[in-house]
Formats: sequence, structure tokens, C-alpha cells
Amino acid sequence: MVTSYADSDDAAVAIAGARAGADMVRAMYGRRLSRIDKGAGDFATTADVEAEKAILDVIRAARPDDAILGEEGGQQGAADAVCQWLVDPLCGTLNYAVGNMLVAVNVALREGAAAVADPFSGEVFFTDGKTAWVRHDGADDALLTPTPASRLVDVNLDPPFPSAPEFRAVDLLAHPGFIDHFRPRVVSTTLALAWVAAGKRAAYVTDGGNLSESVHFAAGIAVCRAAGCVVTGIDGAPIGEAGRGLVVAADDETHGLLMSMMRRCSRGWS
Repeated sequence: MVTSYADSDDAAVAIAGARAGADMVRAMYGRRLSRIDKGAGDFATTADVEAEKAILDVIRAARPDDAILGEEGGQQGAADAVCQWLVDPLCGTLNYAVGNMLVAVNVALREGAAAVADPFSGEVFFTDGKTAWVRHDGADDALLTPTPASRLVDVNLDPPFPSAPEFRAVDLLAHPGFIDHFRPRVVSTTLALAWVAAGKRAAYVTDGGNLSESVHFAAGIAVCRAAGCVVTGIDGAPIGEAGRGLVVAADDETHGLLMSMMRRCSRGWS
């Protein structure tokens, strides 16, 4: 039985959906799971599929007329609908399949509210589109406050690499100034985006195309923007249809340092 969220605001729906997905991911953790091959070494598990079903049940109960784009189920409803939800039920499937708990559940309303749930910490990072908070079970919501103090920077090294050879994220790790200022991390889940908003990471870098409407990245981008992070493409331009990849930094100084290093990487250290 699905609780009715018909009278809830969009942020409440996003949170409820992300929590429903997180509950399923947590409940199925450690089981022997069937795999669904997606090609090129990518796959989903039955946990991905069941978590997406749980999320969609919440959204449909609350917003029956809205469209949904799901990582596993694809487009449901008109792609050009005024209201469309972007759902990634288990970001970090490779981690999850080998017993690594670094995963996220992402639910975002295009150009609106969003939530990123950590199934194993119980944290839900969320925004109403204007301000960003983190919620812990049994505790008051706390505003997300980005800070570069940790100096930890997550660099996504997963393929594909659409900007190579001009830019390859792995080259950033070899930049002579990178280790002077930062400490690299590779967690292979967009949970790292929410960590920038929460002050647990100084920045996040990934290659790619237009990630603003990606089921993997939309929720994290929305939370980071609302928290006051600096969000651009790898060329420093605003993300969008012509964008490439993503750089999210806690502040302007961190963003500027990363951009200067990345430009130098693309010039081959010249």
C-alpha cells in the first residue's frame, strides 16, 4: 500500500521517493541478485529495478499526471511534459554488486525539487529548488554548507570519455599542483555531489555531455546549486544543451584552481 502524497509539496514527494528507493536498496543489500546486461560492461540488478518501482509508486500516487524518466524503465509520459521526474534508483550499481555501500538514490523534478538519499547512512540531501538541507531520521533538518576545508576532490574516472584526448579526468590526478592543493578520491557514485554541498568534499569533476538533465546527475546538481556551490561544465561554461561534463566546487577559489589545472592538462602541460 502506497501512502498518499497528493497534498504534499514537491520536496516532500522527492524525499519520500528517494527514501522509498533507499529502503529497497538497503533491504536487498547482500542478497544474490540477478543482473540485467546493458552492454559495454554496464548492468543493472534486480535491486535497481525494485528500487525504481518503489520510487515510481510514490511519484504516481502524488503526481499521477507527471512524466517520469527512469534509469531502468525509460520514459513514461510525454518527454516534453511540463513536469517530469528524473529517477536514478541506484547510482553506484558496480559498487553495490560487490558489497560496497557507496551508492545513492536520486530523485529530481526537472527545474525544481530534488533529493539524494544515502541508503546506508540514512541521510537525505534535498532541496525545494531554492535552499538545500540534509535530513537525518529523528533529527531536525540542517542547512547544507559547502566548504573546501577537507581539500578532498572526487574525480569520476568511469567511461565513456567524450572529451578525450583534449581532456581526460585521469590527467588531472597527474597535474603537479593537484596534490599540492587537493586530495583525490574516486567513489564512483553521484553521492559525491551531495557531499560537496554538505562540506564533505571540496569539489567533484567528471567528463560527459549535457548532464543537467541526466537521471544520474540532476538531483545532485539541484542540491549543489541550492546550497550555493559553483556549478559549471569542464570548460567553465554554464551546463546545458551545449555543455560538457561537470565541475562542482564549494567556492570560487576552489573552482578557479581546478579550472586552471584542467586547462593546463588539455594543453598537455605546455
